[in-house]
Amino acid sequence: MNEDKYDPDNPLHKKRKVHGRTFVKGMSQRQFDLLADFLPKVALDVGALKVDGVQSLFDTQKGEYWMEVGFGGGEHLARLAREHPDVGFIGCEPFQNGVAKLLIEVEDDNIGNIAVHSDDARTVLDALPDASLDKLFLLYPDPWHKSKHHKRRFICAENMVQIARVLKPGAVFFVASDIPDYVSWTLRHLQNDENFEWLAEQDTDWLQPPKGWQATRYEAKAQRHGRKSAYLFFRRL
Repeated sequence: MNEDKYDPDNPLHKKRKVHGRTFVKGMSQRQFDLLADFLPKVALDVGALKVDGVQSLFDTQKGEYWMEVGFGGGEHLARLAREHPDVGFIGCEPFQNGVAKLLIEVEDDNIGNIAVHSDDARTVLDALPDASLDKLFLLYPDPWHKSKHHKRRFICAENMVQIARVLKPGAVFFVASDIPDYVSWTLRHLQNDENFEWLAEQDTDWLQPPKGWQATRYEAKAQRHGRKSAYLFFRRL
């Protein structure tokens, strides 16, 4: 797999601003080395994705293809990849410290079923062919609390059009958040979208994590501060 390099003349690489930090101090020399030397080996090739589809990202054909938007430190993505070697995973994260943390797990455990996009997930959504994905995860996205910043939220009309396009009929879109306003925001968007069905059957369903769920480091931090999470499952109709 080739490293995805930004090409301003490529219509797939739209000139979008990534809001928030993409790097902070504190990385080890090994993490810097992994970003320089190992990331190109597992980086997602946007051009190949557009032309040949998700199967082109991996050495062998996979039974399903799942994607995580904003994987943070990568612990959830790496665990899923270990547990499901027959699934091809796409992980997107612009925060380089988080990418470096994931790369440590990928290298140490020789995980071969993750394609990493260390930039804006919207570029990948643009490139994915129709009905490519079986699952899409959005875990603890930045809530952008201020009203004037709500337009930066990942759940928005533009992105929902693309998410609906790339998910197969019957595919699952899973959103987790510990911010009540973001949960309400997500439900308003998804319940008003004719492409999706909320899978909760009773009031307490959205408070129950998936079977076998392990909290991410962000969720653990939220729990320490007394914040409860909501787990929202939607099916692509």
